[in-house]
Amino acid sequence: MTSISIQVRPLSEERFEVTVRDDRGVTRHRVRATGADLLRYGRGAPAGAVLEASFRFLLDREPKESILPSFALPDIERYFPEFPRSLATYLARAATEP
Repeated sequence: MTSISIQVRPLSEERFEVTVRDDRGVTRHRVRATGADLLRYGRGAPAGAVLEASFRFLLDREPKESILPSFALPDIERYFPEFPRSLATYLARAATEP
């Protein structure tokens, strides 16, 4: 199993850089997430936790190289309609991992 590291770095109040590292290399992504987006999808979780969970959701469906280099958080739902329902599971999983 490939070890994956996800780092979220705020660039501004609504813009973030997400770096994904695994055994095959590194990708960087710019994500726009408004306060309303974070509340809708994360239900009050911190921005970093929401974005990390969102990337874990994406990585379960496609390789890191297939994730768009720049997008807005709601764009995930356009490609994966189950995203809003599934994200709570990813957030809960992250909260229980050491």
